Amino acid sequence: MFSKETYIARRTQLKKTIGSGLLLFLGNEECGVNYADNTYPFRQDSTFLYYFGLSYAGLSAVIDIDNNKEIIFGDELTIDSIVWMGQQPTLSEKCERVGITHMLPSNATEIYLKDAIQKGQKIHYLPPYRPEHQLKLFAWTGEHPAVQQASLPFIMAVINQRNYKSDEEVAEIEKACIVTADMHLTAMRTVRPGILESEVAAAVAEVALAANYQLSFPIIATINGQTLHNHHHGNKIKSGDLFLLDAGAETEMGYAGDMTSTIPADATYTTRQKEIYDIVIASHEASIKELRPGVTFESVYDTSAKVIVEGLKSLGFMRGDAAEAVKAGAHALFYPHGLGHMMGLDVHDMENLGEIYVGHNGQPKSTQFGRKSLRLGRMLEPGFVHTIEPGIYFIPELIDLWRSERKFEEFINYEKVVTYKDFGGIRNEADYLITPTGSRLLGKQLPRTTEEIEALR
Repeated sequence: MFSKETYIARRTQLKKTIGSGLLLFLGNEECGVNYADNTYPFRQDSTFLYYFGLSYAGLSAVIDIDNNKEIIFGDELTIDSIVWMGQQPTLSEKCERVGITHMLPSNATEIYLKDAIQKGQKIHYLPPYRPEHQLKLFAWTGEHPAVQQASLPFIMAVINQRNYKSDEEVAEIEKACIVTADMHLTAMRTVRPGILESEVAAAVAEVALAANYQLSFPIIATINGQTLHNHHHGNKIKSGDLFLLDAGAETEMGYAGDMTSTIPADATYTTRQKEIYDIVIASHEASIKELRPGVTFESVYDTSAKVIVEGLKSLGFMRGDAAEAVKAGAHALFYPHGLGHMMGLDVHDMENLGEIYVGHNGQPKSTQFGRKSLRLGRMLEPGFVHTIEPGIYFIPELIDLWRSERKFEEFINYEKVVTYKDFGGIRNEADYLITPTGSRLLGKQLPRTTEEIEALR
């Protein structure tokens, strides 16, 4: 937890930005896996953490700008709870740590909000992403889930604070990135023919847990890297396979790391693995060189895509002008996702508030396949933290579809492409801070080139 002055300053800035009304913050509840007492690991709402810092279930909060009140709603632990959970600070002690002096029991939330509505106060709330949020809003405000409308001024005010990471936030993210790098180093030393994907995933998760961290998202650990979000871990790793690991750690305060490595099952990459891998690394390095304030992230994406096209041309997979191929969207057969995303208290920072606002500053996104998956496209500014993660994938179903449609034949050599339908996928990902003059890698540098990874193997 940061100092109480940090949380007070954040709330003060938010109040100045919004100006009037009542801001409602919905904390999270415990959630049962298959019955009430067998719960998923508790994770507090990130915006609640940002402004109030309290990672406890069953809390909600109000900033009543009109009446100059900041209130935490919650209940003290009963003796039954203490028997099972152990002693904790009182609600008053918890709130004092973050500069809140006004507390009310949780059942007073509805009374307070309905009184505010009756007085004509504007109730601002953020997009509800859990069913219990929608139900609470229905009970407290009378708004049915079908017509609940989050406050755009509230959304934009939160984004315009959380997008710019303070020095203390950067330090916390860097802690997550250091442990994340250790997770990937462990995988590089663990992957070998004859073991299950799950054995690598377990070794990676152990590194995070041993640091008293959680996973920032479910681990992707797969020999089928062509499936972008593959959470199946049941395959046996065979000689000749490529193993893609996308994994990150989350600190005790909720800040995330996110990295991806692609590792050969054997001690060295095959010739064709190395050829494709080297293109991905060239794309990554070219992207890093573009990172600085005043540059749009979409232009960095275009650079990454053109490097991939040029590399694939050299191997006979593509042809024609690289810039024209990228403009048309032909590269997306091999590179169907964006280049990166904002990162902070969420691994995809504030995605629940709306990708178009967080990553595109409210501007419309492209509808073109591949480019429409850009989670970040806006002008880069100092304080932004984001990933860089280019990749090349050979997705059999996509190849077959585009080939049957004769799509982009002027740019794609399908005769060569179909011979790689068994290849899989490669992605390389690291985390960067935009500085006043450029960018800085967060955490420690992982082995990145084929030679560096082979040396570790």
